[in-house]
Amino acid sequence: MPDIRSAVSGAAVGLFALAALVCGPAALAQAESQGVWPTQQWQTSTPEEQGMDSMALVNLLDFGKTRSLDSLLLVRHGRIVLDAYYAPYTSDIPHRINSATKAVVGTLAAIAHKDGLLDSFDHPVLEFFGDRSIADLDDRKKAITVQNLLDMTSGIDWNEPLGGFPASMIEMSRQPDWIKFVLDRPMASAPGEVFNYNSGSTHLLSGIIAKLTGMSTADYAKAKLFGPLGIKVSNWWHDPQGISTGGYGLALLPRDMAKIGYLYLRNGEWDGRALVPPAWIDKVSHATVNMNMPRMPELRYSNLFWAVPDKQVYMAVGYHCQIIMVIAQLDVVAVMTARDFCPLNRLADYIVGAIKSKTALPPDPAATNLLASKIREISTEKATEIGETPDTAATVSGRTYKFPANGLNVKSISLILAHPSPHYDLEFYAPDRTQPSRRFIGPIGLDGLYRKSESIAGGVFATKGKWLNGSTFEVERQAVGMDELQKWTLSFDGDKLHLRGKDRAGREISLDGEAGG
Repeated sequence: MPDIRSAVSGAAVGLFALAALVCGPAALAQAESQGVWPTQQWQTSTPEEQGMDSMALVNLLDFGKTRSLDSLLLVRHGRIVLDAYYAPYTSDIPHRINSATKAVVGTLAAIAHKDGLLDSFDHPVLEFFGDRSIADLDDRKKAITVQNLLDMTSGIDWNEPLGGFPASMIEMSRQPDWIKFVLDRPMASAPGEVFNYNSGSTHLLSGIIAKLTGMSTADYAKAKLFGPLGIKVSNWWHDPQGISTGGYGLALLPRDMAKIGYLYLRNGEWDGRALVPPAWIDKVSHATVNMNMPRMPELRYSNLFWAVPDKQVYMAVGYHCQIIMVIAQLDVVAVMTARDFCPLNRLADYIVGAIKSKTALPPDPAATNLLASKIREISTEKATEIGETPDTAATVSGRTYKFPANGLNVKSISLILAHPSPHYDLEFYAPDRTQPSRRFIGPIGLDGLYRKSESIAGGVFATKGKWLNGSTFEVERQAVGMDELQKWTLSFDGDKLHLRGKDRAGREISLDGEAGG
């Protein structure tokens, strides 16, 4: 799903907890890991070989089981010490990283500047869009610079509060021309005065990169960032004009997310090549823009990264806990993906608490084996309870129920249950009703286990269903790797179907449909 909030205060609290641990008396010096470059593949290691405790990581994975995590990956001294995936997510499915996309777009702006395509971060933004007629044009809007976009200080009137409903971002996503929508917004303040989270600003930045490079931001990433890092699997949403979405929409494998963090940990160098200027990364780690988060006044922002500068901790943050975290003092990169909010404070405690030494610990075969067993356990799906199959299953099997326009955008649904391979046929109205509807056909598990569809735009749909009583069927359809979960209750009554579920904002929606075939 599109990113609708970048993070919540829990993320800030987590950084605070982590920062206190990093800079306490037990803080460890960064170890040398030069010469370890995972371009082709990551080297792996036992945690003990890199000064970490396997048993502490077992406890971390147990905690993650209760928190809707999809994956946890830790790199220390350039080697993966933990690489775990929670079923039904698997390591080969690119994961939508939501607003962590912004940090990648910022990195591409840094590369464009290094290569001489962007002359200055102080370049006025409107000069890149001189072919457009812009509404509400005043001196303040003319003064917006590329750096203002990178720091979320453009001054553009925009409603996308951290932890709140992203009204402006959703409105932008419904427009035929996203760039025009952002440029035509009035100004709320002078550029540089106030931090205001804005996915429209980063979409402008993606548009600027496309103009400077003569290719989409996604293609520029493949040429200048993903290619050198050995990132071969990615996909990226785009707007109606084909401009890669600047605020969200990129999907990467967790191991490749870690490569981006490792590039920053190594100060922009990759296997002898200077990909990102050290001055750019220094600005990230010494961020100065106050994010004005009362629960953590130390939190700062710069170049589309969150940071606690005094603690040398910074990270790319995406809605529902898509995280690339760099802990420079401990020589650690941590990557998390999830399908719901997660308590970063607790996760940070577990990660930092697992670090016992800057050098190797004695081998611990028992703990190492237990960790391997735990990784296998969480990667294996456990069947949920199912009810008895009523006669209704055969009656409704294959019937198509149609719905008028609604808040869930469901146009029709058919459940083919009386079949050797049970499956569903689902049609959605397009958000833009001038566009054709979207149809999905996929398997459905009736034994308490998910069945997965073929890959669609970087993710797969995993679906299962069960009867709650003689006339009510529950469907759980998870867009694995795409941060979406649809859980619907279907109540059948002759030719009528009552469907209940939640929209993307978490609001309860009820629909009434009729059999039409």
